[in-house]
Amino acid sequence: MKRRDFIKLLGGAAAVWPLAARAQQPAMPVIGFLGSTSRDPYLHLLAALRQGLKESGYVESRNVAIEYRWAEGKYDRLPALAAELVGYPVAAIIANTPAALAAKAATTTTPIVFSSGLDPVKAGLVASLNRPGGNVTGISSMSGELVAKQLELLHEVVPSATVIVLLVNPTNPALAGSLSTTLQAAARVLGLRLDVLHASSEPEIDAAFEMVVRLRAGGLVIGADGFFSARSEQLAALALR
Repeated sequence: MKRRDFIKLLGGAAAVWPLAARAQQPAMPVIGFLGSTSRDPYLHLLAALRQGLKESGYVESRNVAIEYRWAEGKYDRLPALAAELVGYPVAAIIANTPAALAAKAATTTTPIVFSSGLDPVKAGLVASLNRPGGNVTGISSMSGELVAKQLELLHEVVPSATVIVLLVNPTNPALAGSLSTTLQAAARVLGLRLDVLHASSEPEIDAAFEMVVRLRAGGLVIGADGFFSARSEQLAALALR
């Protein structure tokens, strides 16, 4: 090769090399956040998430990105939103119980980290507590297991009540089924009649409270569901009225 041609080749390589080097640098990692309700009820949790990431050396928009998807309480949207995040693609998905179940159905490879109030084994999230298996892991407050205690406390406060109503969200069948089964068993032990009502929209919540009155229920237990948490003001106003 002639000296002039060699210099030309070297100069071209020098110009191309930085581009190639940049192309080989890892892109900013992206985390998917799949919420079953709207953003507002999650604000304190999102703040905690960002703080945890910061303590691990990650700051949103600086060296990590977060793609948010919100079902707005319409749980039938979760499978499509989960598939959207998997196709993005994201490095991991953070979700609560119904969203995590949708994500689990959408991928067997993308890591899924859940936060749940249920027994994750009974909910179908993991195979066992000590060996979760698969691509799903997380934490559980087991608050769904405490619903029987809620009924006991309600019975102590209103001992004359013989009819109690449980309000659940039917679009979250894993949680609704678990709460209904647990509370029915607890009601039998206390000698109470338990009626289960369903609501998955604001008009249905209004209708459920009207039914509570018609049933002459002495108390109401509201299922620990994100849909209801996002409508705490409506529920409180109806309860007071």
